Amino acid sequence: MLEKLRIIFTIPDLRYKILLTLGLLAVYRIGWQIPLPIIDQAQVSQFAQNMEGSTLGGFLSKVSVFSASQLTNATIFGLGIMPYISASIILQLMGTVYKPLEELKKEGEAGRKKITEYTRYLTLVLCLLQSYLYLKFILMGANVEGNLIDNSFEAGGGLGFFWQAIAILVMTGGSIFLMWLGEQIDEYGIGNGISLLIMAGIVAQMPGALFGLLANVSMKLEGLNYGGTIGLEKILLLIMIFVGVVAGVVFITLAQRRIPTQSAKHVRGRKVYGGTRQYMPLRINQAGVMPIIFAQSLLMLPPVLFVAIGKSFGGGAESTGFWRFLSQLIINFGNTLQDYSSMLYVLVYIAMIYFFCYFWTAITFNPKEISDNLKDSGTFIPGYRPGRRTEDYLEKVLERITYVGAGFLSLIAIVPTIITETLSVDYMVASFYGGTGLLIAVSVAFDLVQKIDSHLVMRNFSGLLEE
Repeated sequence: MLEKLRIIFTIPDLRYKILLTLGLLAVYRIGWQIPLPIIDQAQVSQFAQNMEGSTLGGFLSKVSVFSASQLTNATIFGLGIMPYISASIILQLMGTVYKPLEELKKEGEAGRKKITEYTRYLTLVLCLLQSYLYLKFILMGANVEGNLIDNSFEAGGGLGFFWQAIAILVMTGGSIFLMWLGEQIDEYGIGNGISLLIMAGIVAQMPGALFGLLANVSMKLEGLNYGGTIGLEKILLLIMIFVGVVAGVVFITLAQRRIPTQSAKHVRGRKVYGGTRQYMPLRINQAGVMPIIFAQSLLMLPPVLFVAIGKSFGGGAESTGFWRFLSQLIINFGNTLQDYSSMLYVLVYIAMIYFFCYFWTAITFNPKEISDNLKDSGTFIPGYRPGRRTEDYLEKVLERITYVGAGFLSLIAIVPTIITETLSVDYMVASFYGGTGLLIAVSVAFDLVQKIDSHLVMRNFSGLLEE
């Protein structure tokens, strides 16, 4: 392996791409530490700590994981690339229902560039909106928790319009710069720029979680007791679980259902063309990490709605009888739904992951389009006629492998909860054993290795994963 790493840096073009990518990621991490000028960082950190157990705090922490942002720290990159991710998802969903966008997708490179341009415009709009809402959230915290605004920037006892506009523009500019940074990595570096930024944000949180775990470690045999110090046997168990989960993620990420295809024979003169047998790979985890992202985001909203509805039914002390009972029932239901360790939360979480797995797969994979492409190219699946029969077969196979992929995602998603409840490990530490962060990190790492391998193979070297 060391010899292969040495070979990588002996190739000038590949060495330049890797060093440029590392340099741009370093710029991203430096900007992460630059605070907004109007915010008192010490007060904001205290406000974030007080908010950790709340629904909103949980929502912000989970959004931060898959958007390379840090919403609990008011920095110039505080929004991360969340607006760009949101814009990309919105346009991808619209592309399935809005005819002009669907036509643009079919125009090849020109259509892709046009969609990228629309994504940038929508990202700018979302940046302005989200930075405005985030600033209002900070101001709300100032009213509740104390003065979160630096006194030198206050005007007349409150933050003036001028400084609010400056803060919004600074955060918007930070997110737009990150979008540009990702595009530079795509064009001049190696790997997917946006994905690498997300991975860098996830990996950067690992040292803090590790140090928090090591602070409670005892080198004695403490037993798998709840709470207290973490004994040697618990550390060994956590290491084995981590290795097992990563191995499972790698296996499912690379797993494929290969469908045999055969091209028709064409006789031209004395030569016979075609007739070759190939495979069409269908990924077991076709939807990727998107179902977990959607499920986590949407699960934060119902508890807030149920509590608000419960109070509207008469949650006050003066209400009595049936309405008070109904109000308390709805409020308790909402509180149970936001408890990560409750059976209701786990079941609803799994159900939403299954739903979004099928939903996202249906959006990104069209059996009819694949069937038509096979028919137009003179290729067919042995045993199935081109057209409707092939389409039905592909849809049937896709339904089965999606069921398996959804089950795998559900298991990975609840692993942090299981570890937290059974081993009494902090959720921040347990989140690195499953969930969105681990899936993103493994997927991006494999994509990066495959792109490095393509450069090595092109120059007649063996790949990183080859013996």
